Amino acid sequence: MKQTIGIIGGGLAGLTLAALLGSEGFDVTCIDATKLADQVSGGYDQRTTAISFGSRQVMERAGVWPSLAAQSSPIKTIDILDGDSKAVLNFDAREVDAEAFGWIVDNADLRRALVKRVQGLKNVRHLTGTAVNTVSFDDDHAAVVLSDGKTLKFSLVIGADGRKSVLRDVMNIGTFGRDYKQSAVVCLVAHEKPHKGMAVEHFRPEGPFALLPFTDLKGTHRSALVWTVDGKDAKRWVSCDEDIFNAALNERSQERYGTMRVAGKREAWPLTLAKSYSYIAPRAVLVAEAAHGIHPIAGQGLNMSLRDLAALADILKGADDIGAMETLQSFQRRRRMDNLSMAFATDGLTMLFSNDLASVKALRRAGLRIVSKLPFAKKFFMNQAMGLSAFSTAAGSGDKPRRYRS
Repeated sequence: MKQTIGIIGGGLAGLTLAALLGSEGFDVTCIDATKLADQVSGGYDQRTTAISFGSRQVMERAGVWPSLAAQSSPIKTIDILDGDSKAVLNFDAREVDAEAFGWIVDNADLRRALVKRVQGLKNVRHLTGTAVNTVSFDDDHAAVVLSDGKTLKFSLVIGADGRKSVLRDVMNIGTFGRDYKQSAVVCLVAHEKPHKGMAVEHFRPEGPFALLPFTDLKGTHRSALVWTVDGKDAKRWVSCDEDIFNAALNERSQERYGTMRVAGKREAWPLTLAKSYSYIAPRAVLVAEAAHGIHPIAGQGLNMSLRDLAALADILKGADDIGAMETLQSFQRRRRMDNLSMAFATDGLTMLFSNDLASVKALRRAGLRIVSKLPFAKKFFMNQAMGLSAFSTAAGSGDKPRRYRS
């Protein structure tokens, strides 16, 4: 039987994987329950994504980045602040000879670019508005029964269907984690002063308050806000009068950005940690948030997922049987350490910085000062921000960062 791949889930991860595998010549079907018209509408997803240097390599490999480059905004510097402390830990991409740490992209732009790429590949089918009812497994195939009654057979089925993964349930794989009882309020904000490629991560007792550089629109300077709030307050911040929201914005960041105001729809997303005990079963594998979901404190959620996709594409390219357990075990071994280390790191940072005890605050601030004075420590954290950690090989190409050009 010809080796075929079914991807359950047509979000950013599922579409990127379809583009990657389609570009490698695989026969791929990507299945998503949401109608295409809804997916590409302007109001479907108000979030932005930080695409790290390593993730940009994955997007280039998938044939997507050229259409996104003009719509992205580079992160050239990162300022990290802790509460009411005046100390600032500054990272500058020029210190690691890089063009940028990453790029901020509108999720709607990213989704539209992925849809266009996937639908332009002759060996990829993109089924939307169709849910998966059941999945069953045989020695040489997985059978996927769709909501319209059709049955599709694949050599390998991949779960890219998020934290409530249908495939993970069928595989009988459990998860562990925690509910942070926090939500991320996200929206675009306009501000008086240009951001000059600066990202700010301000750790506050209720959670991080992050502003990420976004593209200007008709002369208006814009950044993407990711504001972590207590979960019970999220609805209030999303629905409150704009004047109240703007006052809170300016209280927190007016010094750096000048007068600020909300410039887009506000949404709130609950924050949890969820890790699958395993990623694999015969003829089935989990990737992205079906396998792991982390706190956005370091902006690494999708970037970690993209490293999954690149690793899986590499392994499947050289496999005689893409659904064999030996093949899938290679993927799990390659990705588990990076995913676990990032999950524990973000969890630890969340616990450390969402703590207002005097002794803990003193320890945090001493740590920031030490890192700022140690070049090797700063370089380590800057490489992490670029998606170039010791456990990750994002694009599988071994490329080095490009030289910075102003």
